[in-house]
Amino acid sequence: MQNIPLYDETGFDGMRKAGHLAAKVLAYIEPFVIEGVMTETLDAKCHAFILDHGAIPAPLGYKGFPKSICTSINHVVCHGIPGPQKLCKGDILNIDVTVIVEGWYGDSSRMFWIPPIAPATKRLIDVTHEALFRGISEVKPGNYLGDIGWAIQSYVEAEGFSVVRDFCGHGLGRVFHGAPEVLHFGRPKTGIPLKKGMFFTIEPMVNMGAYPIKILADNWTAVTRDRRLSAQFEHSLGVTETGVEIFTQWLS
Repeated sequence: MQNIPLYDETGFDGMRKAGHLAAKVLAYIEPFVIEGVMTETLDAKCHAFILDHGAIPAPLGYKGFPKSICTSINHVVCHGIPGPQKLCKGDILNIDVTVIVEGWYGDSSRMFWIPPIAPATKRLIDVTHEALFRGISEVKPGNYLGDIGWAIQSYVEAEGFSVVRDFCGHGLGRVFHGAPEVLHFGRPKTGIPLKKGMFFTIEPMVNMGAYPIKILADNWTAVTRDRRLSAQFEHSLGVTETGVEIFTQWLS
């Protein structure tokens, strides 16, 4: 059994503050996601915004990560490193933000795109968004981690897409990554039972093609092996007495 902390109301208050700022960062950066912008420019703007709000960008320096956000374009599954690459028409982009506010971690990501995008691409994004909320709908005391994974996997695969196996959601709170591991595939009524006070992320990565991925030479950037598109959405949440509280509710 994983050693999973159970937080009290003080923890919920801390996570609300951190989650709200993570959501504010994603809302702030949206107008700057335009054709021709470099992802390192988006990173610099998010970095400054986070500091201006008295917080710390958690990814910067984490296990050697060199930037303050992750920017994952097209067939990049996750952990894309911001750089000089410019966004082009038809690109899709996941921006992943984690902030530290008074010692609490707020972690969220969402998809952006540069119009026009193909209908099949928009459908991938919509299915991934729906998959996140199908997973969240299973969060309540008495359910299991496997219920979350099954809700996501069964829906995504019925829609003709695949769920990445190599990455998962994770516990957080006073730490960036901790127990439990939250798989986005699985079987009902399996795994760890959910209890009030658990904090974790749900962050399904959904591929247009097959689910295998590979890590590039920078030791961070994960891409689809078949180079087909991938999408991701993420929320941080807490298990309440009757269900779930989303700490990172998006503002746009």
